[in-house]
This record gives sequence, structure tokens and C-alpha cells, in this order.
Amino acid sequence: MPGRGHVEILADGTEHRTGIWIGNQKNRRDKLHGQQLAALAQLGVEWTVL
Repeated sequence: MPGRGHVEILADGTEHRTGIWIGNQKNRRDKLHGQQLAALAQLGVEWTVL
């Protein structure tokens, strides 16, 4: 997983701070619904399996 400072630069030149978003999701995973955890798991996010 990328670190909190990771920034994705898309083809159109926009930047997204994906590292912060992933960190927030991980820290708040106990508040995510089952469908949200399942969607993240399908994307390969290993910590979603509790």
C-alpha cells in the first residue's frame, strides 16, 4: 500500500492524494459497512479482511 504522502497524477494532469484516502479508510475500517469492505477487498486491499 502506498504511504500517506502518495499522490496519484492522472492523465488529465489532476492530482489525487490517494495515500491520505487509503490511510483514512484503514483507520476507520471499523465504521465501514460490509459492502464497502467487500469493494475494497475486491480492489486488493488486504487489511479489509478482519
